Amino acid sequence: MSHSTMVDSRGPRFGAAITSLVLAAVLILQSGWLLGVQAVVFGVGAIAGLRYAPYGLLFRRFVAPRLAPPKEREPEAAPRFAQMLGFVFSVIGVIAYASGADWLGTGAAAIVWVAAFLNAAFGFCVGCETYLLIRRTFSIRKGVTV
Repeated sequence: MSHSTMVDSRGPRFGAAITSLVLAAVLILQSGWLLGVQAVVFGVGAIAGLRYAPYGLLFRRFVAPRLAPPKEREPEAAPRFAQMLGFVFSVIGVIAYASGADWLGTGAAAIVWVAAFLNAAFGFCVGCETYLLIRRTFSIRKGVTV
């Protein structure tokens, strides 16, 4: 993961809003295949980077040009880590739905929905905060403060 790439802070929040809607549909419809689609979206953002994330592309193409230039940018690393967490939980959910453990699929999708909703509605990125906590923990153990 690149630690130097900076992103418009509004982009990940926009993506979280779309993700919240998709995951709400997953939960209402109990749809493993729709959760699979969302897993692919997370996977692209986590592996290829936010520049290639589908919702990020939508933000840059249709939303950002209509907004004032960003007042702040943030390093890509934390939101990209959040995408990886979303990917992992979504894949667990897809496997659960496919194997008939709908309760686990629903649980995994619900966890990701809560995280996406918190980011979309309040700007609180659970995955980003987790990333920062992990970085601080390992920096403290090495005797370096972040």
